[in-house]
Amino acid sequence: MSQLAAARYGKDNIRLYKVHRNQDGMQSVVEMTVCILLEGDIETSYTKADNSVVVATDTQKQTTYILAKQNPVTPPELFAAILGDHFIKTYPHIHAANVSIIQKRWTRMTVDGKPHPHSFYRDSEETRDVSCRAVEGKGLSIHSGINNLLVLKSTGSAFYGFHRDEYTQLPETQDRILSTAVKSGWLWDTFPTLEDVKRQKGKFDEAWEQVRTITMGTFARDSSASVQNTMYKMCDQILAAVPGVQAVDYSLPNKHYFEIDLSWHKGLKNTGKDAEVYAPQSDPNGLIECTVTRKGGKAKL
Repeated sequence: MSQLAAARYGKDNIRLYKVHRNQDGMQSVVEMTVCILLEGDIETSYTKADNSVVVATDTQKQTTYILAKQNPVTPPELFAAILGDHFIKTYPHIHAANVSIIQKRWTRMTVDGKPHPHSFYRDSEETRDVSCRAVEGKGLSIHSGINNLLVLKSTGSAFYGFHRDEYTQLPETQDRILSTAVKSGWLWDTFPTLEDVKRQKGKFDEAWEQVRTITMGTFARDSSASVQNTMYKMCDQILAAVPGVQAVDYSLPNKHYFEIDLSWHKGLKNTGKDAEVYAPQSDPNGLIECTVTRKGGKAKL
């Protein structure tokens, strides 16, 4: 015999765009992709073909659009909390709602030296990622993040003193190119209610700015002995700068740029201190991850 051990379902890839029109003619825009997954007393839809417990995924999509019209969608942490809270309060048999939001970048154009009131451009593929888990009677757990922030520095990174054995071929280096696509996240202390999220909504944008500033500043200034050590310094500074965050995580792929030996061509020097031309590599690549909590705290990657 079998039993249903866990189940959740919902609507993924809900594309949402909202424009804010101010009376002075200045407009702002937000574009995001939303995913909703619901949990609760839904097992009979799986085991007995009983669809009476199913809140249709199209209903979830339409709910997203209606709530976006009736509420602010920024910061995304707030909108995710509004959605999650709605589902666990509207449907008695739904006990948990998981909402994920990926917010894309639209940056205001500067035209003739002035911010243009209604024109924007995509300046990178970086996204602002948010997930919220709303659980009946237990509050809202919110995880904020940055993804695909591509950074590179042409010097100031080393990698040496690592373990060597019969399988090791990599040479040590005191100077190398360091590049990565930053994926970082920070877990907030649990919010007891939606009203608590609303009261503290201002800190979400502030934290996002602080994390980006710390990430890029540390990346640029640190004389990096390893990606591991540099990312730990980032986490440590974020925890010191952002009260209310209990854990910070990073996932950094090491995007390699290899020297090209051109000595075969008339003794042309292009390695070591003479290296100027490199071959960017796609894969394989190193991948380094960590989670750093406040002392005594626990969190999973």
